[in-house]
Amino acid sequence: MAKYDSKLDLLFSALSDPTRREILTRLSFGAASITELAEQHDMALPSFLKHLNKLEQAGLIHSEKNGRIRTCALAPEAFTPMQNWLSEQRTIWEQRLNQFDRYALELKRKRENETGSKN
Repeated sequence: MAKYDSKLDLLFSALSDPTRREILTRLSFGAASITELAEQHDMALPSFLKHLNKLEQAGLIHSEKNGRIRTCALAPEAFTPMQNWLSEQRTIWEQRLNQFDRYALELKRKRENETGSKN
């Protein structure tokens, strides 16, 4: 059984909301002020800030205050644990599907042999 990783829970939870995924997509093009990011979303600023806080707590973004302007930027290294976990899961499922494929082919050959020996 796979070990539990609370950091992965934070990361996937942060990605579970479409608004937060849109923010990450926007930040993939470069840093932006909170005002710039909020303008693209039809919600009150306090609600929008909750989304940014969730992303920052997960480590997916970081923010920096310069004077009166707070700028957010993507933290691409934060995606590594998710990529690793997904890669592990993909390997596991590919192995399982390959085993199933071999089993199905074996059953097919047995049936063909049984059918061929009856004729």
